[in-house]
Amino acid sequence: MNKKALVLLGVAFFSVAAKKNKDPNALPAAQAMTAGDKATGGKAHPQILAEYGGLYAGPQAAYVTRVGQKISVQSGLSNAQGDFTVSLLNSPVNNAFAIPGGYIYVTRELLALMNNEAELASVLGHETGHVAARHAKKRNDRATVGGLGTMAATILGSVLGGDTGAKLGQQIGGNIAQRAVLGFSRAQEYQADDLGVSYLAKAGYDTMASSTMLASLAAQTELDARIQGQTGNSVPAWASTHPDPASRVARAAQKAVAFGGTGKATNRDAFLTALEGVMYDDDPKQGVIDGNLFRHPDLKLAFSAPAGFAMSNGTDAVTISGSGGQAQFGGAAYNGNLSSYVAAVFKAVGGQNSINFGEVRTTDVNGLKMGYASASASTQSGPVVVTVYAYEFSPTAAYHFLTITPAGASTDVFAPMIRSMRRLSADETAAIKPRKIHVVTVKSGDTVASLAAKMAYSDFREDRFRVLNGLTAGATVKAGQKVKLVIY
Repeated sequence: MNKKALVLLGVAFFSVAAKKNKDPNALPAAQAMTAGDKATGGKAHPQILAEYGGLYAGPQAAYVTRVGQKISVQSGLSNAQGDFTVSLLNSPVNNAFAIPGGYIYVTRELLALMNNEAELASVLGHETGHVAARHAKKRNDRATVGGLGTMAATILGSVLGGDTGAKLGQQIGGNIAQRAVLGFSRAQEYQADDLGVSYLAKAGYDTMASSTMLASLAAQTELDARIQGQTGNSVPAWASTHPDPASRVARAAQKAVAFGGTGKATNRDAFLTALEGVMYDDDPKQGVIDGNLFRHPDLKLAFSAPAGFAMSNGTDAVTISGSGGQAQFGGAAYNGNLSSYVAAVFKAVGGQNSINFGEVRTTDVNGLKMGYASASASTQSGPVVVTVYAYEFSPTAAYHFLTITPAGASTDVFAPMIRSMRRLSADETAAIKPRKIHVVTVKSGDTVASLAAKMAYSDFREDRFRVLNGLTAGATVKAGQKVKLVIY
């Protein structure tokens, strides 16, 4: 998370002319983008960059743009590659999406999951397909809060639910670039898969890349759930907006054959060469998560999530979720008065709906002055308790947790986290380093186990190595093969 402010994003979508054709493989033909499309996308573009960590500044950005323009021009939205703005986002979540005007996005985290250029093209082509087929319009502009935004957009939308949750979630989530990444139906996902595969064939890529990419995505989703000690309730953004990737793997493979592009170019070596050195996982400028520990070197603070809870780091907030409740950590303007700060957080949560909270009490936590207050809320799924805990780090800087727990349940579930907030020492701050992708060539005697031991993690090393390199259980490596490692 960082301290960038988010802004309202309104997204309009392309229209397409659907050809009436009884051919089951017939796909909708896109109309050329208009000046209005370009204006809409141009207005939304900087807002999306603000929400997703900005543009990634590494040399990989130009490579992604080149591949994205090559594949997206196959859609028929424009005949000029230069009409497509393809952006590599500095985000640690697996995600990709597209908006009107030829704006296409992929995160560096998802880029690192890929194993060749054709897989990159398959992802960008899939997202372009959603726009070309006007899927966002057909889903009736559903207003589900998505992603990790400021304050409590995610936790209020999902935990409070009902009318209250919807209103509060909308109040806070309205400033998130959410409409670009809302979930699609299974039929829409299938059609975008088909369009993406057809684009691969036209561009001369191996159409099987869509299936192998989906397989890696399914494996990553399953691994993320295991790492977080869950059964799939907390998954990457890509997985949440592109449901059930495992069920699409076989279908994508069948379509690859149908479109006749199997065995064509994958450009694996060129891709791995370009990928070398890309940042992986959290950017220290946004804070880093290691197990249940969150540390932010710029803000010079640290805290630990409760046992059994999962953390997700967003551009402007950290979400903490578990069966006993949910919380979000963030910051806001501070004038030196903790009571006013707590009141401002409740006001931001409620928007036009005033939230009546009790007296703001103060205490000391690890040398930090803390102010806190609670409020009750009635929701469709039952009553809940909303609590704000604010910490003063300086006369001009404060940060807070906003927690939500079921009414009547023990609020002690977050007590260890609340008490864990502390300042980072200079040595601790200096020790925080980014992870990055390093491509190596397998040597004689190397094994999956020996290579995985070099991964910059203390847990799930072999599982992470296999998923990162598209290796199924039991698969081995051979001398001369190039593989990816995550190192400091």
